[in-house]
Amino acid sequence: MSNHAPRTVTENIRTVVQVEEEIRNRRSLKDRVADAIGTFAGTVGFVLMHLAWFLAWVIINAGLVPGLPRFDPYPYQLLCMIVSLEGVLLSTFVLIKQNRMTLSADRRGHLDLQINLLTEKEVTKVIQMLEKVAAHMGMEADVVDAEVREMGEVTAVGDLAREVENEVPEE
Repeated sequence: MSNHAPRTVTENIRTVVQVEEEIRNRRSLKDRVADAIGTFAGTVGFVLMHLAWFLAWVIINAGLVPGLPRFDPYPYQLLCMIVSLEGVLLSTFVLIKQNRMTLSADRRGHLDLQINLLTEKEVTKVIQMLEKVAAHMGMEADVVDAEVREMGEVTAVGDLAREVENEVPEE
């Protein structure tokens, strides 16, 4: 068995990568900055950097470093203000990144829907053609049953979507 994916799979992967790269390259500078900050904020390096910063702040302001004056004595009000401001800014950057990711996921969802609708039409046409071939060859009774006839009918996608909307419980 070969370790290589079939050509069509490889082409599909290349197409997906190309589409994702195009979307990534179209991001504005502010989106790139927000993504970089949002990505870094979710790393262990970010946490370790903050732990080191807080530890250094406390050690300096506890007067444990000779020659460095205390600039924010306990209860570290300046540190609290800086951390609060950072929290507001970081949460904003994370929300910007999440909004962009949601928009990207919505676009993928719309593409999936378009492909699924096209596939539904194509499969319906193939079933209809197979029914005709079976009838022409006198094999209709062997090949076509009630389920095949039903699947060969055009799917009313709008009606199906409304039915799903009515039946699926809201979160």
